[in-house]
Amino acid sequence: MKNVQLGDDILWAQSRRGDAEAFGLLYDRHRDRVFRHAYRLAGGRQDAEDTTASAFLELWRRRENAKLIDGSILPWLLVTTTNTARNLQRAKARHRRLLTALPRRSEFDAELDPAHSSLESSMNEEVAQALGVLKPADLRLVGLVVFEEMPLPAAAEALGISHGAARVRMHRARQKLKAALPRSVQHSYSPALKGDPS
Repeated sequence: MKNVQLGDDILWAQSRRGDAEAFGLLYDRHRDRVFRHAYRLAGGRQDAEDTTASAFLELWRRRENAKLIDGSILPWLLVTTTNTARNLQRAKARHRRLLTALPRRSEFDAELDPAHSSLESSMNEEVAQALGVLKPADLRLVGLVVFEEMPLPAAAEALGISHGAARVRMHRARQKLKAALPRSVQHSYSPALKGDPS
């Protein structure tokens, strides 16, 4: 398979038949976009890498059920990435609660809970926390529309909801995000938070 310009539809059909090389080409084509999406949701490089790997593993595992939207597997991957990132955050929260409940010596506290020193890490953490106020369905929609800049009708189709329902959910999600995001972070996302979905 020398032609990497094959469309997702052809590569996906070959992948569904078990063609690992075709799947590899899909991975190469979409991994950066999936990673950026995962990084925004997870708030850190290691978690984003784990989330990206899990999303592609899930795509391979569920290749009989995954579907193309507008000839691309990317929307399916992005929705799966959102779900995977959310599950990872829940698991980390459970782990933190367990660690908090265990008796610890004070000299190990700093190692178990390292502070994020850079502004970017802080901002990503604030965004990840704000996204945590959204219901899972709304989080998937926001991820596709706001962060991936997918048109609302395509996002609605990828999620299996009507365009009208997507508009209502998007409006409510924007209001929740405005309330949850600190003002210092809102300006970075102001076009997405103000925009009226089409």
